[in-house]
Amino acid sequence: MLLIQCPCCGVEAEETEFAPGGEAHILRPDSGCADADWSAYLFERKNPRAVHHERWRHAFGCGKWFHMARHTHTLEVFGVYGARETTPPQEILDRIAERTGA
Repeated sequence: MLLIQCPCCGVEAEETEFAPGGEAHILRPDSGCADADWSAYLFERKNPRAVHHERWRHAFGCGKWFHMARHTHTLEVFGVYGARETTPPQEILDRIAERTGA
């Protein structure tokens, strides 16, 4: 069971209070893009056995979306940050590098 701290309201709770929303930082293609690009945007997602940046929603709390960096195999959470941030904060990237050697 993951313990997740919501960056929006500050509540730390079990993962059952949150809802996963898939991969974070996916750029939507322009309206005139090729069908293959649109299909890739809709259906193709990474699912690494490594560090992954994901979207989560505090479903049974404040209801807000946020991003989380976690290792999908060990379930280690490296940090959470706001959904409006387009890249992970440097402190989270440093923590990932320190823990994984990457």
